[in-house]
Amino acid sequence: MTPERRDKLIATLNRRQPDMTLITDQVHKARNTAALVRTADAVGIGEIHSVEPKEGYRFRGTTQGSDRWVKNHVYTDCEAAISSVKARGMQVYAAHFSDRAVDYRSLDYTQPCAFLMGSEKDGVSDEAAALADEHILIPMMGMVASLNVSTAAGIILIEAQNQRLQAGMYDQRRIAADVFNDTLFAWGYPDLAKYCHSNGLEYPPVNDAFELLDPAGWYEQVRLGQAPLRQW
Repeated sequence: MTPERRDKLIATLNRRQPDMTLITDQVHKARNTAALVRTADAVGIGEIHSVEPKEGYRFRGTTQGSDRWVKNHVYTDCEAAISSVKARGMQVYAAHFSDRAVDYRSLDYTQPCAFLMGSEKDGVSDEAAALADEHILIPMMGMVASLNVSTAAGIILIEAQNQRLQAGMYDQRRIAADVFNDTLFAWGYPDLAKYCHSNGLEYPPVNDAFELLDPAGWYEQVRLGQAPLRQW
């Protein structure tokens, strides 16, 4: 890994927003999921939460590498997904048209928040809408009544990014040190990280330049069954 590559990975992690995330409620098209993941990464979201469609995914596809940078926690029901983010102190904002929906620009997204986006056909489910703290909408000035889920998410997330930029929330590292170190290793040495995960091994030590300290010695420890273990 070149120093330039290392510095780019570090800069990306330094801008991650651990108190902002995205919840997808049964989004089933691969191209929309891919777009949502890419947009999440673009605004500094490091993990999203996906509720599986009850009828299964309509199309299988790829996120074109974006999923390498964004973790996706998958749930079978919206209650579990929403409870997970609320347990971390996040307010849940559902992109959902209702009597209590407010303009998406009127809320403070510098506070811990999760954006709930609904499925392509039905939008946010009634169950998920009931669990959300607020309903938000994007004012529509034309004939169409709604936007594609990935487009709507992009508009809302860019507003959140702008608020956080103005508040200086991208100016210093906000993720925990252990998350930073583990993620940087996984990004910098993806094959080695995968091997460690598969075999329950601690990542090998690195120096301040993020270079492996003694790869030959570590591999010898692995061969002898003496390498430090870790429950992933």
